[in-house]
This record gives sequence, structure tokens and C-alpha cells, in this order.
Amino acid sequence: MQLACLQLCTGMDPDKNARQLERDIARAVAGGAQFVALPETCNFMARGRDGLHERLCAEDDDPVVQTLGVAARNHGIYILAGSVVVESGDGRAANRSLMIGPEGNILARYDKIHLFDVTLETGETHRESANYRAGDHRETVLLPWGRLGLSICYDVRFAYLYRAFAHDGADMISVPSAFTRPTGEAHWHVLLRARAIETGCFVFAPAQFGLHENGRETYGHSLIINPWGKVLAEARNQPNIDESEIISAEIDIALVGKVRQSIPALQHDRLDSVIDQLDRSKT
Repeated sequence: MQLACLQLCTGMDPDKNARQLERDIARAVAGGAQFVALPETCNFMARGRDGLHERLCAEDDDPVVQTLGVAARNHGIYILAGSVVVESGDGRAANRSLMIGPEGNILARYDKIHLFDVTLETGETHRESANYRAGDHRETVLLPWGRLGLSICYDVRFAYLYRAFAHDGADMISVPSAFTRPTGEAHWHVLLRARAIETGCFVFAPAQFGLHENGRETYGHSLIINPWGKVLAEARNQPNIDESEIISAEIDIALVGKVRQSIPALQHDRLDSVIDQLDRSKT
């Protein structure tokens, strides 16, 4: 399977972003992609709570979701909307990953479980829980090439989620992201390679990059990593917001079984035993 990841610098106008994505996906397909993955918040990146709610709409009404469905059908490909910001039904937003099939249908949905609340040393603050409703379950989807586990950005810091994906039978895990520059420089590569190594899965992380219209700066360095932890492709962080960067790699799912046979760590998990021992130590 030929996988392409788009690295974007998403703006605040969903309609404009939809038109750009339409062009980018066509470029990726011209390069041979059968599966195109987009980063987190690919429909819009708003400024503040008011800006978020001005643009917020139901999933079915979102122009980017509609455009991606048409693009998948027209090109006969699979598209991962890394995440779109849509109404959750309770007055807040959902940060939602959508797996779209070649008929334009949505095959799976995943709402980001772990919300990013932090104040950085630079003074930059993020309070996702103030505006977003957290998801409450993990999600995998079976594709023609293997099973895909869906995650989003900050989830990558919670290794137990990825271990669970591996035990669910995942062969690939997506980590669409909009990492901040300081945390990206420190942790991006090591976290993603670790998740690939410890699960024996392909990991791909399409990312946002650059100085966005809303004033936020993201790290970029979109990655495709094989189950041995080898980086197969990495974005070069070209500072050109008018044309997104595309990276691609061939995904051979047979390698998953070979790596897991070489290092059968998943077979040696003792999670139930360890958790039971920890519970007993509290009494």
C-alpha cells in the first residue's frame, strides 16, 4: 500500500481549507497514493473560544468533511481526516478523527481521549478541556491492508493506549498532530519511534507545520515509521503555506509479523498480573 501524509498549515476559513485539501489530495494521488492521511484540526484552526464556535458545525455540514468524502469517491482512495473539529452534541466541540472509504462513506470515528491542558515555560497555554469533550473509547478499523488504530496528537504520550491497540490486532497506528514547537523539538521523534517499536506497528503522523493564521506555531516533521522504529519518510518543513508538503512510503504489512516474531514482547505482557499486584499493594 502506498501511503501519503499531508503536512499542512491550516488556516481559519474552512471553505478555503477545503479547496486546498482538494488540490493536495489530487497531487498525492498523482504520486501513486492509495491512502492519504491528514493532520489534526485539518478543517480549521480558530482563534479563541468565540472563533471556534463561530465555525463549529455538525459533522455532516462541515465543508471539509464533505470535500473529503467527494475526493475519496472520485479518486477511489482511503482518506484519514486526522481530525476535524465538529459539534459534539453538548455545546462543546469534538476533536474527531474520521476514516473515509473509497465510496465516500465514513468507516470509523474516534474522538480524542486525552485532552491537552498545559502552561509552557514560554507562557503559551492550552486548555482543550475548556472547549472540547473527551472521547471515552479507543477505536480500530479494518482496512484492505490491515487493522488501523486511531489516535490524535497528545494521545501519543500514553503508551498503554498503543499497547492496547497492538493487542486489538492493529498493524498500523495513526497519530495526526498539531504539536507545539517546544514539545516537538524535545519529544516528537522519540515518542513516535517508541510507539512503533513497543507495538510492532507501522506508525504514521501527518502534522501541522508553521505559523498559523490564528497565531499558533506548530512543529511539523510529519513521519512514517516502520515496526522496527525506522523512519521511512519525514517532512522537510518547507516554509510555504500555499503548497502543502507530501511525504509517502510503501507499507508492507508482512513486516509487522516478522518484527513481532523477532521480538515477541506482546506475547510476554503481564498487564493483568502487574495491575493485580499494584492493587494488592494498596491494601
